[in-house]
Amino acid sequence: MRELEFAVLGPLEVRESGAPIRLTGMRRRRLLALLLLRFPHTVAREFLVDALWETPPASARQQVHNAIRDLRAALTATTGSGVLSTTATGYRLEVPPEAVDAHRFTEGARAARAARREGREAEAVRLFRSALDLWRGEAFAGIDCPAVSAAAAGLEEERLTAIEELTELRLAAGESATLVAELFSLTAAHPLRDALRGHLMLALHRSGRQADALAVYDEGRRLLVDELGLEPGRDLRRLHTEILTDTQEDRRTPKPPTTDTPTPTSTPPPTRQATEDHHRPTPHTHHGNHLPRDLPDFTGRTAELALLNSETDAHHSTTPLTHPAAPSTIVIDGMGGIGKTALAIHFAHRRTPDHPDGQHYIDLHGFTPDRDPLTPEEALGILLRSDGAPPEEIPTGPAERSAAWRSRQAGRRALLVLDNAADAAQVTPLLPGAGDTLTLITTRRKSAAPDGAHRLTLGPLPQGEAETLFRRVAGESRTYEAARNPRTDTAEEKPRTDASAREPRTTGPAGDSRTNTPAGKPRPATSLARTVTLCGHHPLALRLAATRLRDRPSWTVPDLADRLSTPEGRTALLRTADRDLMSVLALSRTRLPAEAQRLAHLLARHPSTTHDIEAACAITGLAAPLVEHLLDTLLDHNLADEPTPAHVALPLLVRDCAQSWNPPKAPQLQENPRRLTVVA
Repeated sequence: MRELEFAVLGPLEVRESGAPIRLTGMRRRRLLALLLLRFPHTVAREFLVDALWETPPASARQQVHNAIRDLRAALTATTGSGVLSTTATGYRLEVPPEAVDAHRFTEGARAARAARREGREAEAVRLFRSALDLWRGEAFAGIDCPAVSAAAAGLEEERLTAIEELTELRLAAGESATLVAELFSLTAAHPLRDALRGHLMLALHRSGRQADALAVYDEGRRLLVDELGLEPGRDLRRLHTEILTDTQEDRRTPKPPTTDTPTPTSTPPPTRQATEDHHRPTPHTHHGNHLPRDLPDFTGRTAELALLNSETDAHHSTTPLTHPAAPSTIVIDGMGGIGKTALAIHFAHRRTPDHPDGQHYIDLHGFTPDRDPLTPEEALGILLRSDGAPPEEIPTGPAERSAAWRSRQAGRRALLVLDNAADAAQVTPLLPGAGDTLTLITTRRKSAAPDGAHRLTLGPLPQGEAETLFRRVAGESRTYEAARNPRTDTAEEKPRTDASAREPRTTGPAGDSRTNTPAGKPRPATSLARTVTLCGHHPLALRLAATRLRDRPSWTVPDLADRLSTPEGRTALLRTADRDLMSVLALSRTRLPAEAQRLAHLLARHPSTTHDIEAACAITGLAAPLVEHLLDTLLDHNLADEPTPAHVALPLLVRDCAQSWNPPKAPQLQENPRRLTVVA
């Protein structure tokens, strides 16, 4: 079967086996261009109508339908197969990605950058040249449509960036005079691009034309000052100074020493990397990996990792025409100690190969004891320094630092982990504005997600993953008896005095029953299952409990479960020399208003585990609107769950923690024992 090719890097063309297919009519050509903009995704009918008409006529949808029919007929007549399909929401081109030249260009440039990072400069030059050879003129030339023009501008920016990187490689390989004419033409067409002007100055200087190189700088400076009131960029000014003082070093790749010409021992020749780093007008260096170590015993989160991979892959598959190099942001929220940071770091390490231009990490201290959260200005200073910015060149002021950070990340494929965020206002100035950067944010608050971010709420571990984590930390030898000798939680076991033992039992985390069956008979469970349930399927609690068992050889899993069976036992047991679960959970209290603290305290002391608005009003004596607002606050801080609409439940460990709170009594919030009796 003969295949179609779609060429957009120049006038729009459709080719069959290299021969052009004639498409008549501007509307038909606009329609095809709009379909290619969103390729390989479905294009909604509403988008086509809005893009084709400034004021759509009543017959717009029918006209689009007719134009699609004609376009389908023109494309199908030669191939004999359908390449334009109709879906429930719109239309989609059914061709392989490589059938579109813009896709081949983007992938070729990406492969060239990968080769350059790996030190294969000659291959990088070849790949850049092959990608740029696909261009035949201005992208989508001759198509008069605002949406198409915007996409064409994005593609042109990618082309110029690729040209700059190719020129940089050619200069590093020793070319100079052969580049001058080409660079004069490019600089005349794009006089405000510092990188092109810097490359031209460097090529002239190396060709023995110092005066011409300085004249090129003076011309560019006058243009910037007259038109924009700006001075040239720092790198261009530095290059000008070096040429002016004739201190610019040769950036050619050093030749290896031979037997005829020994290498001097007193002053070794500068490496190509060193000279490139010092004199490069527009840096494209490889940046370091600043991620913390991944947990060697990271366990579970299979569903969450699959979702994160799906979100990231979907972002990377976005067409380069409509969203070239767009940043992506994912927010992971959840209660303290639930494993947000561990998941983010584990996922970041797995996706590092996809983001080779730097992996950054910063703890924003949104919930850190005895210190305030970082301000955006402080955080940006840390990020800029980790990215290699000299201290003297880091601007003052949050707006200026944010602009500098966005400028450094533009065009990169980097990865950024913003850990322990306090709120959206803290993280928004840190987000890149352009470039294929993946940002992972961890926070205890749902509302900390900035606009446009994908959000993942992290809950307790499923039963199987919780038991696996416990075994890995405690050691199989310490948990084997629980699997071999199941123990039944019956009324004959050690009496339990906590509120959870007296209440009608409800479904626990991950849908595991922690209670008596409707018939009133206890449900059998192994001691290990009971232990992880009493830990709330909470990763930090499981690690602390398993560590206790590992370090106490005389204890068995049933012993541990009995010790965890009361709030006092859990509070005392779930701590080590350097970690205390209740202290970790209590950090959220510092961000709660006094009334919300008091509400959580009263709900935690109540024997019921699930409350609706009416019950919460009875417990607190507050009006329904205020109670609903306070419950929303607890939900936002992940201190409560909503098992069903208009019903909230405090997780077991949050109840243990909140019972010990002694917040200042709000004037409207007083405990009513008589109402407690009614609800109970």
